[in-house]
Amino acid sequence: MSLYLLALDASSSACSTALLRQDNGHSECVARFEMTPRGHTRRLLPMVDDVLADAQVTTSQLDAIAFGRGPGAFTGLRIAAGAAQGLAFGLNRPLLGISTLEALALQGHRRYHLRHVVTALDARMGEVYVATWHCLKDTIRRQDEEAVMAPDKVILPDDETDWVGVGSGFTLWEQFNTPLQAAMTHHLSDLEPRAEEMVWLAARDYAAGLGQAAHAVQPVYLRNQVAWKKPA
Repeated sequence: MSLYLLALDASSSACSTALLRQDNGHSECVARFEMTPRGHTRRLLPMVDDVLADAQVTTSQLDAIAFGRGPGAFTGLRIAAGAAQGLAFGLNRPLLGISTLEALALQGHRRYHLRHVVTALDARMGEVYVATWHCLKDTIRRQDEEAVMAPDKVILPDDETDWVGVGSGFTLWEQFNTPLQAAMTHHLSDLEPRAEEMVWLAARDYAAGLGQAAHAVQPVYLRNQVAWKKPA
C-alpha cells in the first residue's frame, strides 16, 4: 500500500514544503526549505511544484495535505492554511494541521538526538509560544499544553534536569527565569519549524484517521491579540 502526503509551512521567517512517499515499507521524503522573510506568498506554491516535480508525483496522486497550523506568525499561518485548504478542497483530500512546536521537537530529536526538549518560538510582544516534550525513537510526547507567555513565566516539569531549548524563542534567553536556565544544558535558537518534520507527523496522524475536511482545520494562534497596541 502506498501513501503520498504533501506538507507545507510558512509559520516563521522560513518557508518550506515536503513530499513523503511510502510504498511497500520504503519511505522517501523530498523537501525544500528557504529563509524567506516577507516572501511566503511568492515562494510557497512554487516550492510545492518543485517537490512534486522532483518526486515525479502529480497532485492527483496525493492522499492527504498537511500544513504547519501554528503557533507562529499570524500572516504566515494564514498563507499556509489558505494554500493547504485550497489544495485539499480542490483535490477532495483530507487535511491535517501539524503543531509547529511538535515539529521543532522532532527536528531537535532527529538532528541532535535530544530526549527532553523545550520548544519556544518568539511570539513578539515580549512573549514566547512554548511547550515541553519527551522524545524517544521518533516518538514525541507532549508534557504540557502549548501556551503563550512571558519567558520568565515558563516552568519546566520536575522529572528531568537535562532539558535542551529549541527555537527562536531562545533568542530571549536572558529573559527566562533562573530555575529554567539552571535546568537547561544548552539551547538552539537558530532552528525553525520545517515541513520536513511535519510531513512525518502528518503520516502518523493520517494513519490514525485524524484527517479532516479542508474547512474544518484552522490555524492555532494561541492568542487573540495579534498586534501590539501602545498603552493609552
